[in-house]
Amino acid sequence: MECISVFDMLKIGVGPSSSHTLGPWRAAELWINELKQKKCFDAVESISVDLYGSLSLTGKGHATDYAVMLGLSGADPETVPTENIQTIIDDIKASKTIRFNNEKTLAFDPLVNIKFNKKFLPFHANALVFTAKINGKNKKSTFYSIGGGFVVKEERKNAKRNKEILKTFPYPVRLGTELLEFCKNLNLPISDIVLENEKSLRTEAEIDYELHRIWNTMLECMYIGCHTEGNLPGGLNVRRRAHDSHEKLKGNLPYNSPQEWLETIRKTEVKFRAILKWVSCFALSVNEVNASLGRVVTAPTNGSAGVIPAVLMYYMVIENHQADFNHIKKFLLVAGEIGSIFKKGATISAAMGGCQAEIGVSSAMAAGALTELLGGTPEQVLIAAEIAMEHHLGLTCDPIGGLVQVPCIERNSMGAIKAINAAELALDTDPENAKVPLDKVVSTMWETAKDMNSKYKETSEGGLAIGVNLVDC
Repeated sequence: MECISVFDMLKIGVGPSSSHTLGPWRAAELWINELKQKKCFDAVESISVDLYGSLSLTGKGHATDYAVMLGLSGADPETVPTENIQTIIDDIKASKTIRFNNEKTLAFDPLVNIKFNKKFLPFHANALVFTAKINGKNKKSTFYSIGGGFVVKEERKNAKRNKEILKTFPYPVRLGTELLEFCKNLNLPISDIVLENEKSLRTEAEIDYELHRIWNTMLECMYIGCHTEGNLPGGLNVRRRAHDSHEKLKGNLPYNSPQEWLETIRKTEVKFRAILKWVSCFALSVNEVNASLGRVVTAPTNGSAGVIPAVLMYYMVIENHQADFNHIKKFLLVAGEIGSIFKKGATISAAMGGCQAEIGVSSAMAAGALTELLGGTPEQVLIAAEIAMEHHLGLTCDPIGGLVQVPCIERNSMGAIKAINAAELALDTDPENAKVPLDKVVSTMWETAKDMNSKYKETSEGGLAIGVNLVDC
């Protein structure tokens, strides 16, 4: 059984895609570490990268080539100034050289040394092969970006690693029924079960520090998105909408920081339509930042990064004006656990399961987390997650132009609203009357993913991606 930390599900990184940007970036870092462990890094004479499957088909729109170059350059996606990214890329293109791990200069022409291959490799739809010439011989290493920024080399080795991680978790969970059993036997809410597992990996002070970092990144992302106007990059000329919505909603109270901004929103009008608009504004803002190679939190992916912060913000500025870090902590712990159940039992990769694996999972995560904060039982938390996913089953991934913009950005708004509705439905549900358990919807999602035609799995070969011409945009 694979045991996954909350901090595996919620990663800080650069947009626009966790599987196509953050994953390849991390894969480049892992490859460099591999070369160093084998003590052959200093002997590298040249490098090249081959992208396969979905990484190739939508790689340009998802900035996969950028991510690979940044990873090979030694930049860290959590800390690199996002305003410097384009300069780093432009320097590589102009000089046709790269500072490999920021240590040694190698000849590198992106047009030659990064190859886009439409062929799919057997293990996963997102594959990349790094090649280093060492002492005149080519040494290859293959990595798979399996969604949400997770990167593996091969199934057997990964299973061995996860078995070792499992030993550290006092309450290992693969199924929703197992999670409920722990809650029942220990008389604890889901957030406390997850916290005990996390405490087996790090101290509670470290957990709080990382959760603060995650929430602050989410809040700053919403703040930036709501205060940035213009068009998104990439050629579709998509107009940023969060800024315009925010201008109509925000009122006249002054503020000078993200936290002060949050407090002013608490004082705005809370009619039903305004609430809908605020939630949509929060979700749109995150994914507009994501589409601009900004810094976001995978939740569980970059393409679905707006749902969880939008729903958490809804709770803090609409439902509970006294909400503090303890509420944020519970929300993120529950969300991370629900996401991990989907990853273990199905997938969080759109290249494997379509958008149900991204927006569907993020909506389920947010719905369950909100339900606990609103006083729901563990059973109702899982009912909320099930309801949210049930109404995303079959959702395809068909980004126009291979960009994480249309229909991706709006889908975050829809996923957030569905999450809130799912939570309210769950709170009014007697678990004895629930007909579809969470585990059943997880397995159904996976079966749906396997049956889905590949052209609807982040390839831009079907759906809106071919129904809308770029010249029309």
